This record gives sequence, C-alpha cells and structure tokens, in this order.
Amino acid sequence: MIRSERHHWHRERTAQRLCSTAQYTSYRLHSAVDVDLALNYPAYEHPHPQFIMSEQPTSIVLLLAMGVSLAVFVPLTGVLVRFRANYNPKGLQLDPEGGTDLYTGPIVKSYFGMLQRVYQLEGWPGLYKGLMPTAISTLFISLIVLFTMDTDKPRHGSYRAPEVGILGTMIYSVIMMIISLPTAILTYRSITTPYKLSYFNATASLRILLTPTELRRPWILYLTPGLMAAEVLHIAIVTLFLGPLRRVLLPALSEPGLIPTGSSTFKLIVYCVILLISVLALTPLEVIATRLAIQRNHASPEFNSVAQEVDGDSEDAVLYGNGEEEVIGLRHEGDPYHGLVDCAQRIINEEGWMTLYRAWWITLLGGLGSSFA
Repeated sequence: MIRSERHHWHRERTAQRLCSTAQYTSYRLHSAVDVDLALNYPAYEHPHPQFIMSEQPTSIVLLLAMGVSLAVFVPLTGVLVRFRANYNPKGLQLDPEGGTDLYTGPIVKSYFGMLQRVYQLEGWPGLYKGLMPTAISTLFISLIVLFTMDTDKPRHGSYRAPEVGILGTMIYSVIMMIISLPTAILTYRSITTPYKLSYFNATASLRILLTPTELRRPWILYLTPGLMAAEVLHIAIVTLFLGPLRRVLLPALSEPGLIPTGSSTFKLIVYCVILLISVLALTPLEVIATRLAIQRNHASPEFNSVAQEVDGDSEDAVLYGNGEEEVIGLRHEGDPYHGLVDCAQRIINEEGWMTLYRAWWITLLGGLGSSFA
C-alpha cells in the first residue's frame, strides 16, 4: 500500500515537473535546466503520503497542461527576446564600409511597451512566433523527465540532476544546455525574424533562419562567438554559487522531510538580497546570449569566419504586416559581435549600459520562482 502511494506521489510530481518544464523552457530555453536543477536539487518529497492524489495523471492531462503553459508563456517569452534583442544605438553608426548609417532602430523603453508594439504590428500570430521549436524542445525535455527521471522507487532528486554533488550538477546542466542549444537558437531567430515562417514546412523555415554554411555544417551553431561562454558562466553562477547558498541558508526548501517553516526570516532575507545581487551578473549574460543566439554564422571569401550572411534564402519570404516597419531593429549583418566581451563592450558603447539590464525583474522573478518552487 505504501509503495503504491509513493508511486502515485512520484507520478503526481512528474505531472508538476512537466508543467513547470514548459514554463521554464519558455522563460529560458537554453539555461532553464541550470536554474531549476541547481536551486531545487535535491528533490523535496512529500512527508505525508495520506495527502497524495490517488489517481495517476493521464497523458492527455499532461499534454493539456503543457498546451496551456505554452499558450501563456510563448507570447511572454517572445516579447522578452525581442525586447532584449532590439538594437537601438544612441547615435549615428558607421557601416562596415565606413559610411554613416542613419538607422537607429525603434525606441522601446519597457517590456510592456514591446508587448504593445508586437501586437500592433504583427497581431496574435506575431506573439506566437517561435511556438513550434518551443513545443518540440518542451516535448523532448518532458520525455526525458518521464523516461529517465521517473521511477517507482522513491529517491532524492528523482526529477532533477543525479546526486553527484555540486560539480556533477554543473556538468549535468552543461550537458542539458548543449542538447537544447540548437533549438534555443532556432527559437530566438524565429521570434526575431521579420518573415512569416510555416508551422509545418521545416525545410523552408530553416532556409530562412540558417545560413547555407549553417545548413551544411550544423555544428557551427556551437561555435557562435561567445555564446557557449555566456551560457556556461550563467550555469556556473547558479550551480556553484546560488545552489549551494540556498541549501545552506534555506535547508528546509532543499532537503526532503524538512518542514519549510524551519528557515529563519533573517536567512530568508539574506538569501533574497544575495539573489537580487546575482541578477546584476545574470541579466547581462542573458541579454548577451540573446544577441549572440540571433547572430548567424557564415564563412565565405568576402567575409571572415564570424561574419553573417547578407544575402540569403529569405528574399522571397513573406513579411509580417505591411513590411514597411519592423518590430525591432537588428544589428547590421556585416558587423557582428566577435565574442562575449566584445558584445558587452559594444552594447555599452553603442546603446548604454542599461541595455544589459533590460527586463532584469523577469530574471529576478525567475530566480525566486525556481528557489521556492
């Protein structure tokens, strides 16, 4: 009887994990795992089996839960990506040929201002750009949760990284990030592209989102200058700093069997203050990762290895709206960022340091949500 109840508890936790997977995947596809795994590891198990749901959730319920999560979080994530990706230099810029570039991009000062702009120019279809790659990656991660992290035998960390210590958790998170990085790049590019993409014609969509070089050599996506560095730094801060700190200051939220009310108010305040300070480092990394993810790689005699393709297969693609005004401005494709540090320096010099902290409060809310989930 006890075994059956514990089994139902684990199945219930699996359903909750699948719902949160869609949310975290929508919030930060390529670094969701590190926040969730590091802050919540090891898993908290229900101390009272008598309160466990007796019915096992069906696949239909799980799919409906993921569908609702995607319906809510895909538009919000799309607005966040475009807000952080919007290129808005403070003054006139020189193009790659040394001429003056009068383009400054739309001036959008807030997340909700970007939300309004997306809806006005592209409507509901524009808000759901990136739906297909998000759904595919969410389904893939959910299958991993169902088939590799769910067992009948109760154990700590059933739905999180294996119990291999802090360093092992970081390695696990890096591996998960590497697996999900290509879909994250495709998602970010599909969100920021001004062209309409087919939901079911993957070949045509890939020809718009990727350069011929990337299509021939997909692994070059991992060589995007600075992108992997930004992701690994983000994971390191969460797994090597915030995760252990949370387990020290708030053990009741980390260790199974402990009642959460055991943590003192003072320790809770200290952790929240430290989490707020960590946002000063995490938010710039997320903004930089967004800029680098949408930067296409193309190698040809007239461009260096990190330059982007100017003429691609998007000439015949259909634009959103009237095609006269785009939702966001993107950096000139002939003048890409050359790495993590170069990206940060150019953002500060061209757009101001506050650009690195666009929607910082969303990063804070994500950290709080992961900490107390």
